[in-house]
Amino acid sequence: MKRISVNAIIQAVKEACITMNYEIDPLISEAFENAKKVEKSPVGISIIEDLIKNAEIAQKYTAPICQDTGMIVAFVTLGQNVLVEDGAISDAINEGVRQGYAEGYLRKSVVSDPVLRKNSGDNTPAVIYFDVVEGDVFEIELASKGFGSENMSKSKMLKPSDGMSGIMNFVIETVKMAGPNPCPPIVVGIGIGGTIDKAAQIAKKSLLRPLGQKNELPHIAQMEEELLEEINHLGIGPQGLGGITTALAVHAETYPTHIAGLPVVVNINCHASRHKKVVL
Repeated sequence: MKRISVNAIIQAVKEACITMNYEIDPLISEAFENAKKVEKSPVGISIIEDLIKNAEIAQKYTAPICQDTGMIVAFVTLGQNVLVEDGAISDAINEGVRQGYAEGYLRKSVVSDPVLRKNSGDNTPAVIYFDVVEGDVFEIELASKGFGSENMSKSKMLKPSDGMSGIMNFVIETVKMAGPNPCPPIVVGIGIGGTIDKAAQIAKKSLLRPLGQKNELPHIAQMEEELLEEINHLGIGPQGLGGITTALAVHAETYPTHIAGLPVVVNINCHASRHKKVVL
């Protein structure tokens, strides 16, 4: 039996909240450099250079990459042989968020009631998902989800007969309608199958994959490649001002579904694509 104190969870979540808002993922930095080499638009190249400079300044001066420091989404993988002591996991995650956003001087963007709109004052609660597995693994994958990109999410209940072409057309239509709003170059997450809520969950979780990592299923990996190419031919470009760098990657996940349905959800990350894994 593996024992983990809630204090360890609090500390790890706190540090992750700060770090992922200050430091851009190395794979994103690499993607920026690669995009700068192939981008044909002078304005697009200039914007990519600005994004690189912005990330360097944020890290150097320990400042947020973006003013929208997001709402925290946590995917917890909990082994059945793990005992969390001295409190509840959800409470510990929320306390880590609370401390991280205070100590990191990160913007508190969460409102306690979606209608009355009163700010919670500490960026809690987080959105938390649990996956219980065998063994003694304990991992938390955290995303700091800004709403410039989250607001561009779309869901659709396709007919099974719509097939792959229907899925791809919906994704392209969603990205085209999003335009400059999610701060491109973007990362596109796609959830296919399950129920509508499951499709939304796996779409968001797909964004936590290492940038550009392909789906293990050959037909889905091929779809990711084709979609990335088509999206980058839309002409939206960096920050929506034209060019061939509209998306850095397309990540898709699937789940078994009902014979009568084909749920699809598109969830988009901005160019910062902030996420961090905690392993205890």
